[in-house]
Amino acid sequence: MIAAGAEHTAAVTEDGEIYGWGWGRYGNLGLGDRNDRFVPEKVSSVEGEKMVLVACGWRHTITVSSSGSLYTYGWSKYGQLGHGDFEDHLVPHKVEALKDSSTSQISGGWRHTMALTSDGKLYGWGWNKFGQVGAGDNADHCSPAQVNFPEEQKVAQVACGWRHTLAFTEKKNVFAWGRGTSGQLGHGEIVDRWFLFNVFIQALI
Repeated sequence: MIAAGAEHTAAVTEDGEIYGWGWGRYGNLGLGDRNDRFVPEKVSSVEGEKMVLVACGWRHTITVSSSGSLYTYGWSKYGQLGHGDFEDHLVPHKVEALKDSSTSQISGGWRHTMALTSDGKLYGWGWNKFGQVGAGDNADHCSPAQVNFPEEQKVAQVACGWRHTLAFTEKKNVFAWGRGTSGQLGHGEIVDRWFLFNVFIQALI
């Protein structure tokens, strides 16, 4: 599995090892320093864990182990790593706030992160100027905040844009929120939305 950030790349092998290369100034390669790498280099494995998923934000990296544990590293000026602070991490660090959940999907935006758990719950954190985290406000969140859906719908898929987020629920509804001044939310208006808005797409499967 591969993922790309603004100027860095990450990959997970069949053996559960993770590699990073490219621009590494914020520790986003997970190699313990802030140096660039011109060829793939193995990230020191988390003891007892094999990685199965990886995603990149602009300058941070998100990965999930076979046990469903969520790890992040890199730039965290806006709390996008989800560790309860705004400190960069140069190696993979477990998101303790979700330690009792099994993460099944991840997506990284410019400065925010979204994670979907195996029970259909969606969490967001990081830069939230346009409401893209889905917490119903525009304050930055340095810890995961649960996104609440009408009728407690379970989420099946999540995707981050640069400054907006979309979710597809098990009831086949698409919700969009965050930056909307180019029409990217699909609401028929060019405005930002702090709150979830249902987008009608006929026969979406």
